[in-house]
Amino acid sequence: MGQIKTKKEIVKMLLKNKELENEDESQLMEILFNEPIAIDVDKQAEENETWKDKLADKITEKAGSWGFIVGFVLFLILWMVINLIILSEDNAFDPYPFILLNLFLSCIAALQAPIIMMSQNRAAKKDTLRGKNDYKTDLKSELILEELHDQMTKIISNQNKILKMLNDDEKDK
Repeated sequence: MGQIKTKKEIVKMLLKNKELENEDESQLMEILFNEPIAIDVDKQAEENETWKDKLADKITEKAGSWGFIVGFVLFLILWMVINLIILSEDNAFDPYPFILLNLFLSCIAALQAPIIMMSQNRAAKKDTLRGKNDYKTDLKSELILEELHDQMTKIISNQNKILKMLNDDEKDK
């Protein structure tokens, strides 16, 4: 398998050998070489966020913290202490086996899970955008490096020709 020599061949290879029209190839080369293709994914995602998205992210941030876990454990212990020790079994608003507490925990879990999933879906979309951006940037870098390599090869070839001509001139003297 020979070395790839042109940028168009690299683009075709990277695009899984899809046949491109000459016009499409030209436009693609123009985009890759002359236009900046890197984007700030976080900034772009932030511009498209709604208040609901921000709220879901804040809830997910708080619900996934040690502060929330410690606070929630303290709340559960307090609930049980109040119902078992402070209030007698007869006066407890949620006597053992804490059915009201179980209902409360189930409701929290039922609301928390979709909120966390919404936040994770947005994070996955950002990761996908980052991946596409990285791919474009890598493709552009590869093509530019190949172009630089070709230019360096031409420069070295020309230098060798000049050196040969200078050596031939010295031998003729």
